[in-house]
Amino acid sequence: MQIQIVSVGKVKEKYIKQGIEEFEKRLGPYCKLTMGEVNDEQAPEQMSEKEKEQVKEKEGERILHKIKSGRHVIVLDLDGKQWSSEKLAEKMEQWSLHGQSQLTFVIGGSNGVSDAVLQRADDKLSFSKMTFPHQLMKLILLEQIYRAFKIQKGEPYHK
Repeated sequence: MQIQIVSVGKVKEKYIKQGIEEFEKRLGPYCKLTMGEVNDEQAPEQMSEKEKEQVKEKEGERILHKIKSGRHVIVLDLDGKQWSSEKLAEKMEQWSLHGQSQLTFVIGGSNGVSDAVLQRADDKLSFSKMTFPHQLMKLILLEQIYRAFKIQKGEPYHK
């Protein structure tokens, strides 16, 4: 299986980078993983709704440019479906069995993702109704992908 993660912004915190590196290493035997980061759009702290949409559109263009054609795209979105770890494992196995073994997970910036990115999505996934920093979300996503492979293979994983 080929898994691509496209996210907005660079991870700056050392502890998050270390966690990401650990799960990249753990995922090696299970899939071919690629990580693509796009620059976040520079914007003032206080923005109007129109300005937020413009930021999302610019970041969205960058995201869409990174997604190769023919990939099954899962966008992380607050309004997406909430799955258990077991459900994610099941969905990944189903996609693979149905010829969709090239997955792209998208993590938007602090304002979310553009309508164009949401329209490109084959699935929308929400980890929670809570908001998480997008850098931390990358680590959480990697852990859940790793957990999904462990569930699929019936291999032990810490609780």
